[in-house]
Amino acid sequence: MTSTVPITLIGGPTALIEYAGLRILTDPTFDGPTSYGPDRTGHEGVTLVKTTSPAIEPAQLGEVHVVLASHEHWDNLDAAGREFAARVPHVFTTDVVAAIIPGAQALAEWESRTVTSPDGRVVTVTAVPAHHGPEGVWQAIGPVIGFVIESPGEKTIYVSGDNSDVEIVREVAGRFPHIEIALLFAGGPSFPVLGPDYVTFSDETATEAAEVLAGATIVPVHADSWAHFSQTTKSMKAFAEGRGVGDRVIALTPGQSAAV
Repeated sequence: MTSTVPITLIGGPTALIEYAGLRILTDPTFDGPTSYGPDRTGHEGVTLVKTTSPAIEPAQLGEVHVVLASHEHWDNLDAAGREFAARVPHVFTTDVVAAIIPGAQALAEWESRTVTSPDGRVVTVTAVPAHHGPEGVWQAIGPVIGFVIESPGEKTIYVSGDNSDVEIVREVAGRFPHIEIALLFAGGPSFPVLGPDYVTFSDETATEAAEVLAGATIVPVHADSWAHFSQTTKSMKAFAEGRGVGDRVIALTPGQSAAV
C-alpha cells in the first residue's frame, strides 16, 4: 500500500518531506528577519526582505538526509540555509549552488541520482526544468531546477522550484504521468526592475498547473515570510476553488503539517 507523505511547511520555500524513510528538505531558509540588498542579490533595484523567522529552527528539525536546492537566490537559500545544507549528506542542486555548498551535487535537467534510506528503500531524485520568470528574465537571473522524487510503491512527488511556466509543468507531467503530490512555488512575486510579470507561480498559474497535474494533491509553498510575495497559500486555494480544483489544494501556514 502506498504510504501517506507527511509534509511540513517551515516557511517560504522551505518544507520538510518525510518520504520512503528519508527526510527531505526543500530550499532551506533559516535566517531571521533581515534584508539582502543589490550588493548581495546581484541585481540593481532588487532587495529581498525577510519578514518572519522560520516556524521551525534547524536545531528542532532532527536528522535531514537530503536537501533539494532549486537555485542560489537568498530567498531560497539564505545564509543560515547555506550553513545547514553544508551539513546534510545529500544536496542536489544547480551547478551554481554546487560551487557554493561543499559536497553538493549538481544535476542537469532530466539527470537523476539515487539515495538509499536508512531502512533500505531506494529513492530517485530527478532534476527537471524551471523558468524563473518570463522570456528574457529567466535567462538573466541564473539557473533554476525543480525535482521529481520517486520510490517503488510510493507516491511520485513534483517540486516545482521557482518556476513560472505552466508549459514546463506540462512537459514534466508528460514524462512523469503519475505525479500524485506537487509542491508548487507560488506567492506571486515580482520586481519592477525585472518587469511586471510574476517570476514564480501566481494564484492563477499555480491553478493552471494544478489543472495540468490532474488528480495530484497540490501543496503551495513559497508564499510567506518575504516581502516580495503578493499572494498566499490561502489565496491560491481560494482561486483554485473558483476553478473547481480547490479540493485538491492543501494550504498550509508555517509550522503546519499534513499527511498527503
